[in-house]
Amino acid sequence: MPTFSAYDGTELAYQVFGDGRPLVCLPGGPTDSAYLGDLGGLSAHRQLIRLDLRGTGRSSTPRDTTSYRCDRLVDDVEALREHLRLDRMDLLAHCAGANLAALYVSRHPENTDKLALITPSVRAVGLTITGDLRLETARLRRDETWFPDAFAALEAIVAGRATADSWKAVAPFSYGRWDKAAQAHQVAGDERMDPDVVAAYGAEGAFDPETTRAALARLTSPVLLLAGEADLGAPPTTMAEFANLFRNAELVVQPGAGHFPWLDDAARFVTATAAFLDAPSTFTGREG
Repeated sequence: MPTFSAYDGTELAYQVFGDGRPLVCLPGGPTDSAYLGDLGGLSAHRQLIRLDLRGTGRSSTPRDTTSYRCDRLVDDVEALREHLRLDRMDLLAHCAGANLAALYVSRHPENTDKLALITPSVRAVGLTITGDLRLETARLRRDETWFPDAFAALEAIVAGRATADSWKAVAPFSYGRWDKAAQAHQVAGDERMDPDVVAAYGAEGAFDPETTRAALARLTSPVLLLAGEADLGAPPTTMAEFANLFRNAELVVQPGAGHFPWLDDAARFVTATAAFLDAPSTFTGREG
C-alpha cells in the first residue's frame, strides 16, 4: 500500500483502484476507507484514491492526537494532493468526510475541480436535522419486517432516552436493504471505529459554520450532493438546503437508498456519480 508523509511526519496510507482520471476519496466515520470498496464499480470510470485518515486503517498514529481534529486534517488532504502531483483534483467524500471536504475546498478552492458529497454530514456548515424530520424519513420504511423495533428505538433516541441497544436497533435504517450483506457491512464498520478518534475529530474548535458557509458560497467548482431517499443521516430535505449553500451545485436523490447508496443500487449510484464527474466543468451558478 502506498504511503506519504504528512506535515508533521505522520505516515499516511492510501489505496488505488481502477484507471483513468484520479478521484480522491475521503471516508466518513472518521475511519479507514475500506468500507467504501470500489464505490459500487465507480473504479471502472475513475481511478479511486482512497485515503486512510490518520490513526485509522494502514495510516500511522500521530504523536499529537489532537491532530485528529477535522480542521487539522485539511493539511493531510493537501499533502496527498501534492504527493500525487495533481494541480487540481476531483474530490469525493462520504458522510463525516464531507465535513473535511467542505473545510478543504474552503481553504483551497483553487486546487479543487469537482466535488461530490455522498450522503454528507452537515456539521461543518451548521445545518440542523430535526428529530421530526428523521422520524418522517424513517416512516418510508414502515412496511419492513424490522420496522416496529427500529422505529421504537429511533423514537427513544429522538426523545433523549437512547441506550446502546437503541443505536444498534436503528442500524437497518442506514441501508436500502437490510440483508446479510448490509448486516456484515454494519458489523465491519462498527469494529473499525475508534471512539477516541471520533471524539477528537469533532472536538471544540473543529468547525466554524459561518466562515465555512461564506467560503462555500464563493466556490465556483461544480458540486454534486447525492442523497438517499430513505437516509435518516442526510435526509433529502436537508441536502437541498446544503446544495443551496453553493453557487454551482446539483442535488440527486437516489430512490430507495439509505446512507450507503453504492451498496443499495450500485448501477444507479455509479451512473449518477460518473455523469457528474464526466460532464464539462462549466460554471452554471449565480454570478456575483
